[in-house]
Amino acid sequence: MARESLEKSGIMKNLSKEKIAKAVKTARKEAAQKYSLIIAKESKANKDTISVCDIMKTNTSEVIKKMQSQMLLRMELLSDLYMKYLHSLDDLYGTCYIAEKEFFDKLPIDKDTLQSWDSYWKTWKQLLFRQMDAASEFERGYVRVRKSTIDSYDSYMHLWMESYAKSLAQINTFMDKYNPKTK
Repeated sequence: MARESLEKSGIMKNLSKEKIAKAVKTARKEAAQKYSLIIAKESKANKDTISVCDIMKTNTSEVIKKMQSQMLLRMELLSDLYMKYLHSLDDLYGTCYIAEKEFFDKLPIDKDTLQSWDSYWKTWKQLLFRQMDAASEFERGYVRVRKSTIDSYDSYMHLWMESYAKSLAQINTFMDKYNPKTK
């Protein structure tokens, strides 16, 4: 979500990895500060009045906000891990290149064979790039569907909660009417 926001704003077009990391760290720090302010406001409000619903809502909200504040860190850590993995593979092929270059340079392979071999691997590379792009589009669509499903669920739950609240209000009215001791 944060990456999409940065991409939409055009900020990520010319940023180096260091600048992106700095932006992520700044955003993470800001999220932690906002989280602290929200928690402070909620705890002040809780001191005045407290109920079962307040306790459940406050604690659940705090857990969710804590998870949200850690999201950028988790994404950064996974990104760093994946980049390390890719760098390791690139380094492996670089090392093999050095060792194999001397060997293959001594073999009498004609230029037409090498050009055919190069064309063959370029074709595979282009196929791989198309598959990577298709996988990214699939993931983008998958996330879009999941978000839409969550939005639909959220709308349904709000309707259900409104109905539930009306039912509770009717029960309270009934109890007030037939049990004057609860007032």
